[in-house]
Amino acid sequence: MIYSPKLQKYLAGFSLSILLVADLVITQKVLPAFAETINSSISSAVTFSCNDSEATIKAKNGPRVVNGSSAFYIGYQQVSSNNKNPVTIRFNNSIKSWCRTDYETTNDDGTGYGLYWNGGDVLYGVYSSTGSQTGSDFRRFATGRWLSSYGSGGGPKVAVIARINPANGEVNYATFLSAKKADNGNTNSLVVQTLSWNGTNLTVQAKSWWTPRRANTNSMTCTGSSPYIYTAVFTGDLTKVNSASAATCS
Repeated sequence: MIYSPKLQKYLAGFSLSILLVADLVITQKVLPAFAETINSSISSAVTFSCNDSEATIKAKNGPRVVNGSSAFYIGYQQVSSNNKNPVTIRFNNSIKSWCRTDYETTNDDGTGYGLYWNGGDVLYGVYSSTGSQTGSDFRRFATGRWLSSYGSGGGPKVAVIARINPANGEVNYATFLSAKKADNGNTNSLVVQTLSWNGTNLTVQAKSWWTPRRANTNSMTCTGSSPYIYTAVFTGDLTKVNSASAATCS
């Protein structure tokens, strides 16, 4: 078969184009997916155990913080019909690094519902407490901190903020964070909503019922009805609140 010079030139160019496209496909590198980073997470507590896989826990859509291939999750174990205990776990590449269920093991109906992690050595957990009970709880970590215990009364749900060693899950120290009734001094409810870290101080925004606490832990004077949007700026070691404020309170 005889091709015209023009057709031969066309076929040669077409073949070269195919070769170039094929070479591009072969040599093109697939870019890696961006590493996921979640520094802060506050949400409803979920239940899981130390034996659960990361996929199982993640599917519950509870609080988690992530940096690259490492992730922390927080929640609770239902240890009896009327008692929960908090649980905190770390995974590296979906392999369990550690899991802690010993922070609070009393009859206090405690859960974990918030985390902050800077991706390095700063990790805070947010837990709930409904009153002091006999046994091991966060009080042993809170000696010398801003609030060292749940306080008077029992029933209203308050927060506990704990600084945790990311490498092994040991609690370095903790503080309770609660409201204080202005009439009788009993403890009242407080729920943490956000955490942020500036390298020195931990800022906590919360819903506080009557009434929020001043930096010196005394009750504020408030107008209007609760809950109040409350902001407290803690030193990193949780020994002091540098400032505390709430809308319609002083």
